[in-house]
Amino acid sequence: MEKITLEDVELIVRTMADVALENERYFSDLDAVMGDADFGVSLADGFRAVLKGWDSHDRTSITSFLMKISTIILANTGGCSGPIWGTLFMRCAMGAKGKTDLTLPDIIAMLRSAIEGIKARGGAEIGDKTLLDALDPAVRAMEEWPAPKDLLGAFQAGADAATAAIEGTRGWVARRGRQSFTGERSVGTLDPGIVAVATMMQAIVKKLKERA
Repeated sequence: MEKITLEDVELIVRTMADVALENERYFSDLDAVMGDADFGVSLADGFRAVLKGWDSHDRTSITSFLMKISTIILANTGGCSGPIWGTLFMRCAMGAKGKTDLTLPDIIAMLRSAIEGIKARGGAEIGDKTLLDALDPAVRAMEEWPAPKDLLGAFQAGADAATAAIEGTRGWVARRGRQSFTGERSVGTLDPGIVAVATMMQAIVKKLKERA
């Protein structure tokens, strides 16, 4: 697979929604350890709204589709998750402007822009024990992938890097979000945003491989 199309983008978003709904309780349980136990519910609410109007979403372009998803997520996802995940989709939508399909460099640029947007929106930095610490190593792994036309290989490398971040960040102190209020007590806990990103990425790779 050298490029992904609007159809593939739809599959990616649908897979993210399925993961959010299937893991609603699990993600909230992770959040309950040091947070307010609403991450899974908030994320599922947003993606539930995405699925509710699925057939009516604007599909005239990749940008229009992703921008619609961003709008729905922003309006229906509670807490700080709405702005963060909404920004993710909005920045990706902007990066896809004018493109009918996406190459690996396109996708990397979109995700880099999303990371910068999330940092600006939420005030987090790499190393603060947030979902950025799954996204950033994932994108770095994709950037280092030696075969730019092998999208599935690059995606798998990115998903594996995000998955490694789940345990790799366990010993960190949380510096943003609700867990940051607990200070040193956040050491030894898993960040639900990191887990969500890694779980979604692995599911996306699986679905794209099945389609290919």
